Amino acid sequence: MYIEDTIVAVATGMNASGIGIIRISGPRAFEIGKEIYHTKSGKTLSELESHRVYYGYIYGKNKTDFSDQMKQSSEVYSQTQLATVFDKNKRTEIAFGSLVDRQRKSLTRINTVNDKAENLLDEVLLLPMKAPKSYTAEDVVEVHCHGGQLVLRNILELIVSEGARIAEPGEFTKRAFLNGRIDLSEAESVIDVIESGNNYALRNSLKQLTGRLSEKIDGLRKEILMETAFIEAALDDPEHISLDGYYDRISEKTERILSELKKLYDSFHDGRILKDGITTVILGKPNVGKSSLLNFLSDSEKAIVTDIPGTTRDVIEERISLGELNLLVYDTAGIRVSSDPVEKLGVERAKKYGEEADLILFVLDSSLPMDDNDKELLDFINNKTAVILLNKSDLESVIREEEIEAYDHGRHPIISVSVKTGEGFEKVREVISNMFLSGELTYNDEILITNERHRALLGQAIESLKNVETSIKNEMPEDFLSIDLKDAYDLLGMVLGEQVGDDLVDEIFSKFCMGK
Repeated sequence: MYIEDTIVAVATGMNASGIGIIRISGPRAFEIGKEIYHTKSGKTLSELESHRVYYGYIYGKNKTDFSDQMKQSSEVYSQTQLATVFDKNKRTEIAFGSLVDRQRKSLTRINTVNDKAENLLDEVLLLPMKAPKSYTAEDVVEVHCHGGQLVLRNILELIVSEGARIAEPGEFTKRAFLNGRIDLSEAESVIDVIESGNNYALRNSLKQLTGRLSEKIDGLRKEILMETAFIEAALDDPEHISLDGYYDRISEKTERILSELKKLYDSFHDGRILKDGITTVILGKPNVGKSSLLNFLSDSEKAIVTDIPGTTRDVIEERISLGELNLLVYDTAGIRVSSDPVEKLGVERAKKYGEEADLILFVLDSSLPMDDNDKELLDFINNKTAVILLNKSDLESVIREEEIEAYDHGRHPIISVSVKTGEGFEKVREVISNMFLSGELTYNDEILITNERHRALLGQAIESLKNVETSIKNEMPEDFLSIDLKDAYDLLGMVLGEQVGDDLVDEIFSKFCMGK
């Protein structure tokens, strides 16, 4: 599609850095580039080859047009001098006129150079990209300049003064989608690539960016469309196209497509863990070292640590990298029986977070014997994914691992650690990695769904195909199958961006950063 306006933004962010990139996209990108960019050789942007990097300068607009002033003064000088020698022979007149002409050109060149020097904004590299072979599938010009904030702002203001407008968040990627270079699922993966917190998440996002998910969805849609077209053709021309034995064939194909879609749908849990991190809740009695554990894992003084029981009353959140995984860690109030209404609220909130967690780190003070509060928490984590940490291993231990294992019936790994010395935490990292990076998560060819919108649409498509199975089982007329098959086809198309409303598109791209 043709988009009339030309947009510009700083693609690298307005932060001081060695290099800054300003991206221009739209029908006037080359025209604007021609106005502001100058090569040493004097070539204009229109003379430069696409997809090559060129060295040159960006000049601002002249405050006063010194060139025109110099031209006028040179002409006056020439006319005056020629009048003085008017009575001399023609040869002298021609010679003097030539001298004046050289003088005029020299003065104009000197003043133009001085003028440019005064309006020089930066020494740059310029990358022109002709449509459709660009990120947006439009004419694109990238200015690679020095990364100072003032330099970036000055060049950006100059480009805007030439007729471009500041791009909205995600508008370059939005144009790539609107111009058909990428589909919506690929566009959404762009922000996932940018926000990836570990290599597993990055690799999965790159798979989607390069079209792996799109290819999968598109292939399933083609199979569904083929069956829909066959049914409708047979209904329109029953004399030449027979539906005898068709239910057996469509039943087998529907079952296979459903299996593929369910596999994608079920991958969302693992995909969410890769993308957003493992929701991890630290539970334990007061003063067992929960806040110290959070501070140790985050390598910061995130939580207040005192010897006073009940210091932590609200939930403290921190995002932590654990090797190839991200943990979204919540430090909670110490769980115990209390008459303090504020502390009771903290305990209730801690248990609620524990119910919804992907992982619980249950902390025990190994220097003190187990009590009823500890046993109550062991019962609480009974059927949950958890690791039991026997903290304070640097002190004399009065709790043995065998004692905990007997009460817990071996359901959870038990690790002796010391937040004070760091002892045992290599094993903690190893255990958690094995718990969450096994099976499908380490299978490099697997496509994991990480987007809630995709999951919801896949779920609806699955329901439509289940309706097809029900119709087959009940030997319903073929047009019933056609209706549900078409619904599944349309729903999968919405994953790729077909038949989606402008509001949804705007909402998706509003979450992007500026310049992307």
